[in-house]
Amino acid sequence: MRAIDAGILVCPECHQLNRREENHDGLQCVRCGARVHARHPNSLGRTWALLLTAAILYIPANLLPIMTVSALGKGEPDTIMSGVVALVQMGSLPVALVVFVASILVPTFKLVGIALLLISVQRHQALSARQRILMFRFIEWIGRWSMLDIFVIATLVAVVNFGTLARVEPNLGAVAFATVVILTMLAATTFDPRLIWDNTESDDDHE
Repeated sequence: MRAIDAGILVCPECHQLNRREENHDGLQCVRCGARVHARHPNSLGRTWALLLTAAILYIPANLLPIMTVSALGKGEPDTIMSGVVALVQMGSLPVALVVFVASILVPTFKLVGIALLLISVQRHQALSARQRILMFRFIEWIGRWSMLDIFVIATLVAVVNFGTLARVEPNLGAVAFATVVILTMLAATTFDPRLIWDNTESDDDHE
């Protein structure tokens, strides 16, 4: 049995258990006074909005130059993928692999993973609750690595600044990519994982 079936709601602020009152939409926590809801209001709509915005910005994030490395006054802007190719050509395969995973695979997996999670919850797809919650936890876990590329660029911009000798400048692609990362993190936050258990009725899901 779920807590909501027993009339128990959890405070989002202090995690106090509150008894749900019939025909009472404005329940407040008995401990801290915070607003308590059975499920986050408009959770799916907000998550979809953030996710679709991130998906749209993901296109310029990969097509626009993310940074320009100049040496002796000369330099060419690089996109994420061209930067990975340049690292491979320089023989820095491990670094190229890290950048590719953090900047290409991780954001793509987050976008696809959250979309599949939303669709499975809304359309009662065949994924079990256990599969959904594992996917959600994995998405949350890999989210922290999405900012690696932006962190590297910020470090290079701060450290490599020798005038005309050597210089690293961020480009619009970095702004778009950082926005995608932030939006996907917010999408994972606005999604209410309790919705995963609302439409699963198989015995395997409740073991």
